Amino acid sequence: MKILIAGSTGKTGLRLTRQLMDAGHQPIAMHRASSDTSDLPEGVAKREADLTDLSDDVCEGADVVVFAAGSGGDTSAEMTDRVDRDGAMKLIDIAAKTGVDHFVMLSSVGADEPDPQSDLAHYLKAKHDADEHLMASGLSYTIVRPVSLTDDDGARDMILGEEVDPKGKAARGDVAAILARATTDRTLAGKVFLMESRA
Repeated sequence: MKILIAGSTGKTGLRLTRQLMDAGHQPIAMHRASSDTSDLPEGVAKREADLTDLSDDVCEGADVVVFAAGSGGDTSAEMTDRVDRDGAMKLIDIAAKTGVDHFVMLSSVGADEPDPQSDLAHYLKAKHDADEHLMASGLSYTIVRPVSLTDDDGARDMILGEEVDPKGKAARGDVAAILARATTDRTLAGKVFLMESRA
């Protein structure tokens, strides 16, 4: 399966790209011109694109799209809006027009009802808006909302849904694994759920 990954050079996106290749899929690593692509798996297909200025053919040939990008914790509110909200929404619109089969969104705990008092209020509101746009798009979708991320690989022992501790931890390797699973596991289609690592 051909799977376009927005954010392929990020900490979670790199893990996802490797896991999809190992599973026999054909990931398409979407990256900005300025991104360091040296850690991407050898032989992976690359597609240069910028979430702040997407072309209408960015999803061409993709069966599934995964949004695993993020503007980063140190960016301005404007850039957060341009990448995490507007970029995601534009990619969703293009995916819908292109006939993509399924869209997987990496969201965040707290994106359902962003707390205006939170330090992450602006980011969570951007994620909330993107999630809502995806749910209203007509696309088949899965939205994964991990709790606080760590850079661990994890043990693939995860808790999904209502049993998740919102103050728990989610290893990036585990997050990548559930995103990879969501690309093909249609029992996860149409679902929005929290995720944490058990181990």
